[in-house]
Amino acid sequence: MDEITSVEQLEEMISRPTPGVVETLAALDGDLIVLGCGGKMGPSLARMAKRAFEEAGKNRRVIGVDLFPSPEQSNKLEQVGVETIKCDLLDETQLNSLPDAPNVVYMVGMKFGSSENQALTWALNAYLPGQVCRKFSNSRITAFSTGNVYGLVPVWSGGSVETDEPKPEGEYAWSALARERVFEHFSRSCGTPVSIVRLNYSNELRYGVLVDIAQKVWAGEPVDVTMGTANVIWQADANAMALQTLAKASSPPFVVNIAGPEIISVRRTAELFGELMGRRPIFTGAEAPDALLSNGQLGHKLFGYPRVPVRRLIEWIAAWIMSGGETLGKPTHFETRDGKF
Repeated sequence: MDEITSVEQLEEMISRPTPGVVETLAALDGDLIVLGCGGKMGPSLARMAKRAFEEAGKNRRVIGVDLFPSPEQSNKLEQVGVETIKCDLLDETQLNSLPDAPNVVYMVGMKFGSSENQALTWALNAYLPGQVCRKFSNSRITAFSTGNVYGLVPVWSGGSVETDEPKPEGEYAWSALARERVFEHFSRSCGTPVSIVRLNYSNELRYGVLVDIAQKVWAGEPVDVTMGTANVIWQADANAMALQTLAKASSPPFVVNIAGPEIISVRRTAELFGELMGRRPIFTGAEAPDALLSNGQLGHKLFGYPRVPVRRLIEWIAAWIMSGGETLGKPTHFETRDGKF
């Protein structure tokens, strides 16, 4: 495909299940509930799960749970067969009133604004997982985490692997590690099968590291290259891998990185966008010898190699930005090195 020209086309693509997702969900018993379904990835992941059940000929419910401040978002999910429930998950009564489901994807978390509201950050990232584990102790759970728990590693290392000791920096990363530890505790004490997904970084055409870089190049704003390298992965590939981890859930938890195979150079990526957009990038800073990097080889081995290479994603994003395509206005702040988001 040469170009993506509409939001409808984009949303169909990022929710398109792989054969591996169809096979995985067909083999699981019962319905699926997605907690924190209203974020950047949640709607497409829930829709992908529903499509996979349908392709497998399984009449299973997919239930998306969030505050859903915009009725438009929940309406769009309902239109494609995803049931929605408006719920404040920090309210114990509301949480416990949710329907039980054998399969749970936990996508709740707070990153941006975490430095200004540490208390809410820890409540969402560390307290709530324990409440969820009590409610869904008899379910299998895939819990989203982040590669930020590893901390900065040398660029030459190829990225952190799942067995590396976490070395988080800042309130967000520490609370994310706390989230993992709480899931681990309940997995071990209750026997709940859990998979922990350390994501780094999901991209589509409306947000992501590549969109951040492209927008700066297009606007003639400086691109900070101090965080000189990054991982990126097409959101549909990240969704597919995450859903397949449900089959790997175990006690103690199964841990896997979800990351693209390439380690991109921020400078070279900006130069590629410049070539495609007819702009000369402006740079600030100098590349540091370390970065937040994850090695995604285990996930690729288990769940399939990403379908969309980074060069194609760059070309799609360049065309999208130049044509005035919609963006979410949620920069990743991937260049942040002190953990203060």
